[in-house]
Amino acid sequence: MTNALNAELDAHDTRILAELQADARLSMAELGRRVHLSQPAVTERVRKLEAAGIISGYRATVDLTRLGYGIRALIRVGRADYDRVVKLVQQTPECVNAYNVTGEDSWVLEIAVEDVAHLDAVVSKFCLLTETATSIILNVVREHQPMLPPQPPPSSGGKAARRKPIKA
Repeated sequence: MTNALNAELDAHDTRILAELQADARLSMAELGRRVHLSQPAVTERVRKLEAAGIISGYRATVDLTRLGYGIRALIRVGRADYDRVVKLVQQTPECVNAYNVTGEDSWVLEIAVEDVAHLDAVVSKFCLLTETATSIILNVVREHQPMLPPQPPPSSGGKAARRKPIKA
């Protein structure tokens, strides 16, 4: 999203984004009440945010532990053929997120597995491609952080800051 598009978002749009990221199941009437707009007005704004691609979807957040995935891990994958890694990621349902990155590693994969044996089986698939390093996630400090448009830096009121002369 460009900064020009950010400029088109007003305080109501930003509040709509914050509310929907906190609870995407809100009715348009309740969302309107929370952002102080009528239901038709808030519905139109949500449709515009969707059409602009700012809101790209709605989904349920599930607890992977309660689904039976007792271990979450990060696999760092070294340099390997891009298409081979993509194909293996697509064939690996345990891969929750996959990031093609810069730096020493080419990929960072987040996986969810049942136990250590399951972890070994998944990691072994990627070891066939190239070198890997695996870290088990012990605690999640932040996940699914709501994001709002970047705020422009505060203006100085049109006055340039004056420096005091340095006394010798």
